[in-house]
Amino acid sequence: MAEQAQRVCFQGERGAYSEEAAVVFFKDARIEPVPHPSFDEVFAEVEDGKAAYGIVPIENSLGGSIHRNYDLLLRHNLYVIGEVAIRIAHCLIAHRGVTADALRKVYSHPQALAQCERSLGRWPHIERVSAYDTAGSVKLIKEKGEMDAAAIASRRAAEIYDMEILAENIEDDPENYTRFLVLNREPVTTQGSSKTSIVFSMRNLPGALFRTLAVFSLRDIDLCKIESRPLQGKAWDYFFYVDFAGGLHEQHCRNALDNLKEFTEFLRVLGSYPRSV
Repeated sequence: MAEQAQRVCFQGERGAYSEEAAVVFFKDARIEPVPHPSFDEVFAEVEDGKAAYGIVPIENSLGGSIHRNYDLLLRHNLYVIGEVAIRIAHCLIAHRGVTADALRKVYSHPQALAQCERSLGRWPHIERVSAYDTAGSVKLIKEKGEMDAAAIASRRAAEIYDMEILAENIEDDPENYTRFLVLNREPVTTQGSSKTSIVFSMRNLPGALFRTLAVFSLRDIDLCKIESRPLQGKAWDYFFYVDFAGGLHEQHCRNALDNLKEFTEFLRVLGSYPRSV
C-alpha cells in the first residue's frame, strides 16, 4: 500500500515560493501542498490537526522579517521543526503568444514588484498592480484571459498554469533569498548541527537586554537572529525572538536557557531543529 501523502499548508496559490520551499524541504517524501489565503489559516490548520505541517516565510534577505509570522508563532501552540532557504528568482509571465510590447500592466505581490523595480524600467509603459500573491497573480491573468497583462512569479507558477515566461531572473539583486520555517504540533529531537528558536520578555530595566544576551556570549553560543515585537497590553515593552546555533541535546545550550530564566518574566522554546545549510 502506497504511503499516504502528508498535507502541508502554505500561504498563497499553487506555484507560490512557499510551495517550492515545501518541495525542497521534504524532498522525496510524499506531500500534498495545500494553499491558503492567509498565514493565520496556515497556523490554524496545523494546530487543529487538519494538516500535518505548515510552512511559512520568516525573513527575506532584502525585505527583512515577516512580522506577522513572528506574532503567530507566539499565538499558536506549534513547534518549529525545520528551516529551508530558497533563492527567489522572479519571472515575467504572460499568456502564450503575448509579447512584452503588448503588455499594459503587470501584477504581483508588492514586495516582488519592489524587488524588480529596476528591471521593470525596461518596460516603462507597463502599469504596476499590487496583488496578494505572486502565483495568485499568474492565476488571475490566466482565469481572466487578460492578454495585455503579465505577472511576476516563479518558474513553477508558469508551469502549473501553463503560461509563457517572457523574461527570467528579473529581480534587481541576485542575492535574494527567503528563509522558511516548517511547523508541526510536536517538537523534534535533534542531533548534530542544530538551531534553536526562543521568545522571551523581561522587565524594562537598565542593562536587562545585555544580561539576557550575555548568557549566550559567556558560553560562546552564536546568535543567528534577534527580532523584537511589541508586547500587547504593555506600551513600550517587547517580546524578543532569538535564534541561536545549537540544540537542546547540547548541555551548554540547556545551561544557557536555565540561566536565561533568571532574567526573564516569560520564556518559551519555539523549537530546536536541524540547521539548514
